[in-house]
Amino acid sequence: MKGWRNPEHRLGWALCAPAVLAMLLVTAYPILYALWLSLFRYDLRFPDERQFIGLANYLTVLSSPAWWQTLFNTLVITISSVAVELVLGLVFALIMHRALIGRRLVRTTLLVPYGIITVVAAMSWRFAFDPTTGFVNALLGLEGAWLSERWSAFFVIIQTEIWKTTPFMALLLLAGLSLVPDDLLRAARVDGANAWQRFIRITLPLMRPMILVALLFRTLDAFRIFDTVFIQTRGAQGTETVSILGYNTLITRLNLGLGSAVSVLIFVCVIAIALLYLRGFGVTILHREDR
Repeated sequence: MKGWRNPEHRLGWALCAPAVLAMLLVTAYPILYALWLSLFRYDLRFPDERQFIGLANYLTVLSSPAWWQTLFNTLVITISSVAVELVLGLVFALIMHRALIGRRLVRTTLLVPYGIITVVAAMSWRFAFDPTTGFVNALLGLEGAWLSERWSAFFVIIQTEIWKTTPFMALLLLAGLSLVPDDLLRAARVDGANAWQRFIRITLPLMRPMILVALLFRTLDAFRIFDTVFIQTRGAQGTETVSILGYNTLITRLNLGLGSAVSVLIFVCVIAIALLYLRGFGVTILHREDR
């Protein structure tokens, strides 16, 4: 309750309250309804056989090799893409922050990929790596069909994600760079710290909360990846993700019970990832001590 006595914390809660209420109104019912459906054997092909079965759907999903395989695929895409995006995003953020000439042009150019619709970006990369219509094979002197093999398909999917969403990471990290006081950097320079020491010991620690936000947003977004995989492989060649599994179960096979169970498990994974980030970074956003 100590934080609640702080006027800034109360103001923060008051400003966030309308958005939180709106999100609850939009998301609470679908989540609760999916949770309710997941407790039933409910297949739209056999609507008369609807029956309450409790947690049986969850046991079926968790005991299925398909769930664990798709979870592994999703983690491969998420970890690989977010790790590269963090490094590239930080480099681009530094370029945008330090650009002295044509700063607006540099920022606009770097942010163009993020403004492209995901479906369009996925189709563009799909055609680029196509063995007949694409230019990648001709450029590299290769003849392979990238999207017909599992790991090469993963490579294309991950590269598409990196190209599309690195600007978003860079934009968030650029906001973090703007919070680093120039006076502090100049004082460190006077004390003899070189550029690398200033970056490691001053810039990165002060950017830590913004890095957490950027990683959290991008990891949650990457974990729910659907569009890119659906457009490029539709989950074939062993590239199916948890979102594709949920789509195939719920929409294609019309199994509302199992599909809802998959959706709820995805939601649980998202919550677990968020908590893991917050605890792993040791950052408490709402209850940090006053300085």
